[in-house]
Amino acid sequence: MKKYLWIIIVIKLATLSAGALSEELPYYQDGAFTPYWLSKGEVDLTSFHKIPAFSFTDQSGNTITQSDLDGKVYVAGFFFSTCPGICPTIRSKLIKVQDTFANDENVKIVQHSIRPTTDTTEILQAYANKNGINNQQWYLLTGDKAEIYSLAKTFYFASEDLGNVQKNKDFLHTESLLLIDENKHIRGIYNGLNAASVDYLIQDIKTLRHQK
Repeated sequence: MKKYLWIIIVIKLATLSAGALSEELPYYQDGAFTPYWLSKGEVDLTSFHKIPAFSFTDQSGNTITQSDLDGKVYVAGFFFSTCPGICPTIRSKLIKVQDTFANDENVKIVQHSIRPTTDTTEILQAYANKNGINNQQWYLLTGDKAEIYSLAKTFYFASEDLGNVQKNKDFLHTESLLLIDENKHIRGIYNGLNAASVDYLIQDIKTLRHQK
């Protein structure tokens, strides 16, 4: 995953300097994260990879489904509340995303707990309160572990060989953040530990919002 993330950053630097990427973002179809630059009407996007329906519980105890994200742009990622390593750094970067789009109800942040058996709604709410997370804008999701892992690996393309895996190889852990458009297509992948990469994420969210 790190190799792909840095390749994408280099591509963005080169194309931005040439004045490209101002209007369109690529689509991503599989775990290779090969960017597909598609013109409007070039392909039938109904056949392109999309994030499927899901149902989890957020820190407020509300059921959040994919329909709650219809017509919205969102940043997807994975974490757990007691993570002492990469999670605090990623969270600090996502706070910047939250603050940047504080007045845009059509931009959301969605983090799925990779330790849902211990990350109860009460714990997630306390985590949100402690870290300045806006419940209306940033969903911390818990639920069935098998469903979370299936979604992560099969549809967000996060897997043990691409992320950082805990010693028991049970808990998926990755620094990657994914940008999902209003039609549930993957439009970007970013290193949540890297400030420059998150700046690109913010710019790409603005691009998607301006295209509406």
